[in-house]
Amino acid sequence: VSRGDLSRMVPVATRDEIGLIAGHTNQMITGLRHRFELITSLKLAEEVQRNLLPVGPPRIPGLDLAGTSIYCNETGGDYYDYVRLPAGRVGVVVADVSGHGVDAALFMASARAFLIAKAPGVTRPAQLVEEVNRHLARDSAPTGRFMSMFFLEIDPAARSLSWVRAGHEPAVVYDPATGSFGSLGGEGVVLGVLADARYQDYDRQGWEPGTVIVIGTDGITETRNPSDEFFGSERVRAIVRSHAGKTAKEIQSAVIEAVQAFRGKAPQEDDVTLVVVKLL
Repeated sequence: VSRGDLSRMVPVATRDEIGLIAGHTNQMITGLRHRFELITSLKLAEEVQRNLLPVGPPRIPGLDLAGTSIYCNETGGDYYDYVRLPAGRVGVVVADVSGHGVDAALFMASARAFLIAKAPGVTRPAQLVEEVNRHLARDSAPTGRFMSMFFLEIDPAARSLSWVRAGHEPAVVYDPATGSFGSLGGEGVVLGVLADARYQDYDRQGWEPGTVIVIGTDGITETRNPSDEFFGSERVRAIVRSHAGKTAKEIQSAVIEAVQAFRGKAPQEDDVTLVVVKLL
């Protein structure tokens, strides 16, 4: 057993203290078998979920994209993706399932499947989000699970943005020309609660070259250090401002490294996901 061989049991030959110890040892071996099976299944689930995330950002003229997810357990409920749309448009999605772990990961995988399946047949972001919500609400009713989502559609040729906010934090926008911050906000409830919920498209025309859009989950701003302080949104903005001249990947890495340094030896309590879009 100490070498990891759980294929044999201890013979229980007596009914005294030695026999009692042997019986408890066999119960321990059985429990260890189940735990090893669980660990193997978790590793497989982790591998499957990692394969659901983008290997890398798509190469689209006029855009610089970077994204990452860091889970606090083997599996998590955060999700980001890039969705190719007709006429050279691209969708950027960031979502956060309530809770984390295997059940949250399964919920996330379902949402991803609905999103990819419905994307080619819709003409506007709100229609896509409504379709995903309808399916999620049907499946999540017995579980109480829900998901926040921010979906951003970018049209590089028309220099336009369209987005839907479904209970998610607004995206942060940095304008290098003025050195000021704005946000892509709006109304919208989380997904998976109301099957007939309606969502609204918000639009914005034009942008300054070098504009930076940051879309993250609350695992970033709610990261706490050993003194129980939150990382907060102001630190994110300060990093974006000081790194705005760099690539999307460098901006993303700077934020993630700052979050990890801020947390120090404190445990990671939530999944962390961040997508940076730089409009060229």
